[in-house]
Amino acid sequence: MNSSISETRSLPNGAGAAATLAAGIGAAVLGVLTLVGDKSPAVKNALIFYRPTGALSGVTTVTIAVWFAAWLLLHRLWSKKDVNIRKVVTGAFVLLAASLLLTFPPFIDAF
Repeated sequence: MNSSISETRSLPNGAGAAATLAAGIGAAVLGVLTLVGDKSPAVKNALIFYRPTGALSGVTTVTIAVWFAAWLLLHRLWSKKDVNIRKVVTGAFVLLAASLLLTFPPFIDAF
């Protein structure tokens, strides 16, 4: 049996982990900006990038910019490495859950 055929090469999981965690970070930023924009008139006005859509234009634009920056940075740091995927996925799901909570009207109204 040829030893080169029986050997398996594993690919590093860092690139996928970077994308997963960046998605969680982006979701959390969306939740925070939604809450802060709803509670602070100054922030709400600062987030109006396109008047017909109101603060939603800034919330989504800033969220996408932060998500992209987080993905780019994490990808550069982790793309050739193996990371603890369980911790990364857990962190991403915690951030996603926080985002859902921060955009849930009864929770927002509690502030």
